[in-house]
Amino acid sequence: MNRNRQDPAELSVRIRRRALELGFSKVAVARADSLTEEHGRLQQWLARGLNGEMKWMERDPAQRTDPRLFFPPARSVIVVVLNYYTQSQHEVRTACGSGWAKSDLLTGKISRYAWGDDYHEIVAGKLRDLLSWIKEQWPGAEGKVCVDIQPVMDKAWAARAGLGWIGKHTNLITREFGSWVFIGVLLLNLELAPEETGVADQCGSCTLCIDACPTGAIVEPYVLDANLCISHATIESRATEIRADVARHLEGWFYGCDICQDVCPWNQMTSVTTDPRFQPRPENVNASLSEIQQLTPETYAARFRGSAMKRAKISGLQRNARALSDHRSEKSPSAHRA
Repeated sequence: MNRNRQDPAELSVRIRRRALELGFSKVAVARADSLTEEHGRLQQWLARGLNGEMKWMERDPAQRTDPRLFFPPARSVIVVVLNYYTQSQHEVRTACGSGWAKSDLLTGKISRYAWGDDYHEIVAGKLRDLLSWIKEQWPGAEGKVCVDIQPVMDKAWAARAGLGWIGKHTNLITREFGSWVFIGVLLLNLELAPEETGVADQCGSCTLCIDACPTGAIVEPYVLDANLCISHATIESRATEIRADVARHLEGWFYGCDICQDVCPWNQMTSVTTDPRFQPRPENVNASLSEIQQLTPETYAARFRGSAMKRAKISGLQRNARALSDHRSEKSPSAHRA
């Protein structure tokens, strides 16, 4: 009997079971159709210029919303999420007391997703292991691993597959892990049984994420203006300086920003990740701004090898440190926990 002709429901069950065995927190399946509604919303978002400096998102929106244009054999979309939450907390210090140089005590907060090892490699590695297993079980199976870099709308697919819903802050929210999850997608040429139902929007009348954003980047529910987003300014932007209206409201954030996630009620009871690679690296919860500004290409490469923080490059990290240091220098010294 040709194992490629097994019942789609049985294939889905076996593949989901294997994905969980490999350490993924949740897994679901969707049919490889076009994301028609999402394509329309993407076009509107791009037309308003809300993508900021992420010009790569303007290239071939149709491909982003139809997996068959990216991987023609695709018949099914396997979507996985991986919990990355750890219990560490930020600690921000400014100079106080004599005998200490102010620049030595200034630190900046780093987004939780970048505390540990680079999630691209961790999630992609697990997906490659899953694809290898699938190929062993069903000869002729082919797939494409996608983790954030490929032109695939991973959050939309996670919602379509029933793993959660898109919150008003535009992040995927799961019932079990809130939005502290990384998403991975495996496009597959096998016919699998998709999930029957999605997850209804559970945000209700809550506007905590919108109200808490210091720059007003969530311009309306479910719509983010990247031009005003601290994460975009400190990670994606290649400008030599952070625009003034954002720099004035960094609130201690050196790389990325978690404010909209920190205030979300769905993120208050998340269990700790079981993957030790997401535990914080030394100085990756808070960074010494003076040390960042003294980095050389060699010390930068050594410190951030295998870290998602390489995305901002040395010039971006030093720009961020300057902006935060300049902003802090305008305020009176204090010490507090954030």
